[in-house]
Amino acid sequence: MRTLLKVQLALCVAGLTAFAVEPGAQFFENDQVKVFRALEKAHVKGKYHEHVVNRVMVYLQAGKQHFDFQDGRKGVDVTWKAGQVDWSKPEGIHQPEVTDDNSFNIIEVEVKKPGSAKAAASSDALKADAKNSKLEFETDQVRVLRVKLAAHAKGGKVTRTGNAVVAYISGPKANQAEWVTAGPSQLENTGDQALEAIVVELKN
Repeated sequence: MRTLLKVQLALCVAGLTAFAVEPGAQFFENDQVKVFRALEKAHVKGKYHEHVVNRVMVYLQAGKQHFDFQDGRKGVDVTWKAGQVDWSKPEGIHQPEVTDDNSFNIIEVEVKKPGSAKAAASSDALKADAKNSKLEFETDQVRVLRVKLAAHAKGGKVTRTGNAVVAYISGPKANQAEWVTAGPSQLENTGDQALEAIVVELKN
């Protein structure tokens, strides 16, 4: 019985570590992207603001939000799932509010440049790492993949013609993001738990 309880406790702690809500932080910014972790606090109304570029949104925990719009449009309610990834276009001046008791993080990737036809075939990831990679969606600016690696596993060797952003949902770098330059690269999970990440391949 003690052994079973210890195993259950260890699994609970591992889960909390992977999905713990963290403070907001900016990871990096360059001429192509701005990448940061937003903290959406429970029952807090944000200020009216607007976004002027398209974004990739990676929701690290589940949550519910209501959005009001300054131009008088009817407000909308949205429910996010943990690990969900979304393409967000500018919607005008709006005010968000978390409507349940759960705060959550979003890794936001602001895409600054338009897509290039030359960079449309941005990588060979779906062939070179077909076992671990799945296409989530593709636009004229980005191709977005979900990558899953077992503990202590390596992904396939991928070659990209453009740069990429990796947003980690779980694993040793959970709730973090990093910049990957064009050329060959390979994801590796050095931890004891499964790794899940969203890879945003840029087409500029």
